[in-house]
Amino acid sequence: QVTLVQTGGGLVQSGGSLRLSCEASGSALKNFAVGYFRQALGKEREGVAYASFSGTATYYSDSVKGRFNIIRDNAQNTVYLEMNNLRPEDTAVYYCAAKIRDGTYPEVLTHWRLYRYWRQGTQVTVSS
Repeated sequence: QVTLVQTGGGLVQSGGSLRLSCEASGSALKNFAVGYFRQALGKEREGVAYASFSGTATYYSDSVKGRFNIIRDNAQNTVYLEMNNLRPEDTAVYYCAAKIRDGTYPEVLTHWRLYRYWRQGTQVTVSS
C-alpha cells in the first residue's frame, strides 16, 4: 500500500518550465514503478513518462520526448517530472501513478489500468 502526494503544476507561458513531484508515504517508492499521465479536457488519458523501479529504464511518449524528464530520487522517496519548453498543447491535468511491477514499452504508457495507485491530479496550464 502506498499513498502518493503530488505537488507542482500551475500556469506558465509557452516555452517555460515546470516541475511536478510525486512523493510516496506508507511504503517506499523504490518498490514501485511510476508513471505520469495527463488528461486534457475532452481527451483520453495519455501516458507521458515512466520510470522503472531503479530508474534505469525510462520511457516517454512521442509528444513529450526531448522536453520532459522523469527522475527518480529513491532516497527522497520522490519521482519528479521536469517539463521544459512547454507548449499550449501540454495543458492538462497531470497525474502520477504507481504499479507494483516493472513493465515494458509501450504498455506502461498506453495501459493506465496497469497502475494500482493514483494521486489526484494537478492542473498544468500553458499560455500562448
